[in-house]
Amino acid sequence: MTAFDPWDPAFVADPYPAYAELRAEGRVQHYEPTGQWLVSHHADVSALLRDKRLGRTYQHRFTHEDFGRTAPPAEHEPFHVLNDHGMLDLEPPDHTRIRRLVSKAFTPRTVERLRPYVHGLAAELVSGLVEAGGGDLLSDVAEPLPVAVIAEMLGIPESDRAPLRPWSADICGMYELNPSQETAAQAVRASVEFTEYLRELIEVRRKEPGEDLISGLIAAYDEGDRLTEQEMISTCVLLLNAGHEATVNATVNGWWALFRHPDQLAALRADRSLVPTVVEELMRYDTPLQLFERWVLDDIEIDGTTIPRGSEIAMLFGSANHDPAVFDAPDKLDLARRDNPHISFSAGIHYCIGAPLARIELAASLGALLDRAPTLHLAAEPERKPNFVIRGLRSLNVAV
Repeated sequence: MTAFDPWDPAFVADPYPAYAELRAEGRVQHYEPTGQWLVSHHADVSALLRDKRLGRTYQHRFTHEDFGRTAPPAEHEPFHVLNDHGMLDLEPPDHTRIRRLVSKAFTPRTVERLRPYVHGLAAELVSGLVEAGGGDLLSDVAEPLPVAVIAEMLGIPESDRAPLRPWSADICGMYELNPSQETAAQAVRASVEFTEYLRELIEVRRKEPGEDLISGLIAAYDEGDRLTEQEMISTCVLLLNAGHEATVNATVNGWWALFRHPDQLAALRADRSLVPTVVEELMRYDTPLQLFERWVLDDIEIDGTTIPRGSEIAMLFGSANHDPAVFDAPDKLDLARRDNPHISFSAGIHYCIGAPLARIELAASLGALLDRAPTLHLAAEPERKPNFVIRGLRSLNVAV
């Protein structure tokens, strides 16, 4: 267990050797610093994501006291109100109802309609990078693309988009292990500001509906049921946070991996038909979301170890995606890999609703960089963020 240390910069830089040690030690280990049970094997993670004895929340069945947990501090309430009304942190029947309603607005047609916008914006951003002779791939391409796409889909005017990324970053800080008081205060402030903004925008869309997703969420109904205003607000924030955090990190983690494997990058440049499998392999090889948590609602047993109700399980997506029981030569970047059942988009009822859009965005930016920056190369060694759960780089400086 000494190898697993999510606060150690060396571990965060390359957690995969430690994951191999965890898998060798067994199927489940208790990690005292966070009080969580670590699950590292692909088969277990995949099964537990579908196990109804686990939940993203427990409040649909238990009070905090009944579950042996302490209620969050009162000053954190704005964050938890926002977070706890989103699909990702709900269980049936609330999750089922909200996902059904959201799916009526977030349709394949809605996503497909964005494809020309995504490709056009990717080309525009990459052209700017090329004209400048290079720059920070993260801030110049990877970040603005998915943020603009989600904002466009939601119908957020361009003049209002500047705070979206900072709000998202501050809110997502709470998903790290044992967040600090400062992180919590920033998340609360961002939750209040983002909620107030969306409340006003929803009111505008009620009076003047358009073709955007917010208008679709307002109009969505099923058997007389509609989303509450808080559910709409939480859905919009979730779509922004989940819809770009993973895409940003997958983009820069992916290009950093390509630069470290010049033979694979050369093969990709020689054969663009690889792009669909490349997107999947980059998502697997350096997983943007490393850890996903679930509460144990009823006692479960893993490999002879009983994990009691009230416990928290930490499913290690990055480890599962490098499990040699599932992936041939898992530590090898193989852009032609066909058999690739990675779980970077989760599984079960919480499978990422935005996965099709994320794939379009990743393929669009990858294609634009291959087309318009054929000699793209690393200009400086990148620095990693200290975050482990949502894992990525501070910057990725490149030249053309």
